[in-house]
Amino acid sequence: MRPSSDRGFDAMNVDVMKVAMLARIRLTKDEADELGPQLNKILAYVDKLSGIDTEDVPPTAHPHDVAMPLRADVVSNGNRRDELLAPAPEVENGLYVVPKVIE
Repeated sequence: MRPSSDRGFDAMNVDVMKVAMLARIRLTKDEADELGPQLNKILAYVDKLSGIDTEDVPPTAHPHDVAMPLRADVVSNGNRRDELLAPAPEVENGLYVVPKVIE
């Protein structure tokens, strides 16, 4: 890929095999030949979008004005530590004891 202007990519010619190698993706020549024009179209569209003036557009996370519903912060099933530790073969200070795996 080669930039042709300071704002993006105009005429693209994606080296699909190089991109696939960098991404550790195994492609056949036929797959690469098929993906090249598709990637060029995607990058041309991104380049087109990068030319849009968004200076006066506020950042948004959702297209509609919505608020996340909040629930009451209430304990629903209480302290079950003893119940959950009961099946463990070995427990120490309320924690599971496991074999050391790193020397």
